[in-house]
Amino acid sequence: MIYEAKKYKIKDVWPETSDNFLFKIKTRINPQPGQFVEVSIPGIGEAPISGASYNKHELDLNVRVVGNVTNALINLKKGDKVHLRGPYGHGYPMGDFKGQDLILIGGGCGVAPLRGIIEFIDKHRMDYGEIHLFFGFRTPEDVLFKEEMDKWSSKYHLNLSVDKTEGSNPFNCPVGFVTEILKKAELPTHNSVIMICGPPIMMDKTIVILESKGFNDKQIWVSLERHMKCSNGKCGHCMVNGKYVCIDGPVFRYDEVKGIDE
Repeated sequence: MIYEAKKYKIKDVWPETSDNFLFKIKTRINPQPGQFVEVSIPGIGEAPISGASYNKHELDLNVRVVGNVTNALINLKKGDKVHLRGPYGHGYPMGDFKGQDLILIGGGCGVAPLRGIIEFIDKHRMDYGEIHLFFGFRTPEDVLFKEEMDKWSSKYHLNLSVDKTEGSNPFNCPVGFVTEILKKAELPTHNSVIMICGPPIMMDKTIVILESKGFNDKQIWVSLERHMKCSNGKCGHCMVNGKYVCIDGPVFRYDEVKGIDE
């Protein structure tokens, strides 16, 4: 178990949206898709953030401004140092999915951890079948990883949607909830695995749709959100129904957590 935070240099940082910033950090910490690290600033605090990359030389973190730590983080710049410890938790067991079609479904900031899965797939492409991506955002301005969408669209089956648009729609994508796009999609139910990350209400609706299409609970993997403070099962802040999200999750097969109230 890793307890001590160490300092690492920020290689680059830029805004993805008005309240989301992507940090590239020089480190060999390489979380498995779905794992997270604890990011801290001395005197301010610490926050758990999921990895948004799969790379042995640098770590990408999508930082959404939601509190004291993240507000302080976005004031850091290229060349500054940040404290990290980890990685922690169980991610998506990519080795168990070999030979299967993969369906990734993300909403808002939940797309960031799925980006790590895509980078993993890129490095192990022959291990998997068809790749279907369903990503939903509030508006075109809120779309994360804008420059990567064209690349993903050319390599995989990308379904991008926005809830609403008040002006231009540069992605020329459907306007509506990602769950509505998913409902209309024809998907392979046999030999497929689904990985979902996003707001709880979006995940709940997504699972109902998937079950109506014939998917079973053992094909579905979800990432739960809890305030993970210690990240090693000691403080109890993230315990729910006898499970510690920090060490038993944050990624769970759905049949293991079905019925847990998010």
